[in-house]
Amino acid sequence: MGESVAEALDGPGGAQEPAGGRRPGSGGDPGPRTVRALTRPPRLREGDRVRLVAPCSPVPAPQLDAAAEVLRDWGLEVELAPHVRDRHPLLPYLAGADRDRAADLQEAWCDPDVRAVFCARGGDGAHRMLDLLDFDAMRRAAPKALIGFSDITALHEAFAVELGMATVHGPVVGTRYFVGDAAAQHELHTTLFTPERRTVLTSPGAHALVPGRAEGVTFGGNLSLLNDGLATPHSRLSASGGILVLEDVNEDAARIDRMLTHLLRTGWMDGVAGIALGTWTDCPPGPEAVSDLMRDRLAPLGVPVLAGLEFGHCAAQLTVPLGVPAVLDTGEGTLALAVPGLE
Repeated sequence: MGESVAEALDGPGGAQEPAGGRRPGSGGDPGPRTVRALTRPPRLREGDRVRLVAPCSPVPAPQLDAAAEVLRDWGLEVELAPHVRDRHPLLPYLAGADRDRAADLQEAWCDPDVRAVFCARGGDGAHRMLDLLDFDAMRRAAPKALIGFSDITALHEAFAVELGMATVHGPVVGTRYFVGDAAAQHELHTTLFTPERRTVLTSPGAHALVPGRAEGVTFGGNLSLLNDGLATPHSRLSASGGILVLEDVNEDAARIDRMLTHLLRTGWMDGVAGIALGTWTDCPPGPEAVSDLMRDRLAPLGVPVLAGLEFGHCAAQLTVPLGVPAVLDTGEGTLALAVPGLE
């Protein structure tokens, strides 16, 4: 990465410096579309106001209501975005019109009384609304946590590139990945309220696919979304200097092969520091074939690859802060954050 993890933390006010020690806009800046350490949002406290939004697919009403109740039990004041229950009249895989989903997200982010934005579901549609967001207005808002995964990967990328904001790869709360999953709830609660207790991420099955140790900044998420966002606005130009976290669901090995090969052939993967692989749920023909594919495609990069971390489309999923310096150690089976994911 060109500098140590310790050097990456020397930013004022707890915000990390990007690689090279300069902030966006300063001389020699590597640019916002690179992997760089980002401003961490403040942790949550009881009494904080949070808002639930649906930037992708429709949210089942019972799960949305159950999620709101869990968050209230955490001591949070929960608001539902105006269009969170919408369904698109023509495209049933979307939670309402693009402009309404974008407006809900932007208003939640820009509201000074809202301390965190929880995405209620992934699915489809995040990429469709990105160009409708007023990032200039959103840059003027105070830092806050954005939480979600799967299709929310498009938002993680955009918030990193456009806002310089670290985000939280964690459960979409209006789904079974949060509702009724006490372990996932505990993981997310700890990360949001007492983040210093959740800096070493591991799972019982974590193992070296390619051995080694690497320093970098966490980023990534869902493989399909990263591949779909390649060379589009609001997405990173390169994985260089990053610890790339990857997962996916319902993709067969041939499709995963095509996506990885695409990222490799474009040069997007050049310079990546290390890779942490999460779950590959319902990806036929099965885990062994996916593991063989990952070794075949990723080992030639010559960087450490840790497999078997339980983040992604799985029960009891790990919450992974994105945009923070970390150390990937395949011998220990850990992804260790150099600082907590939230301030």
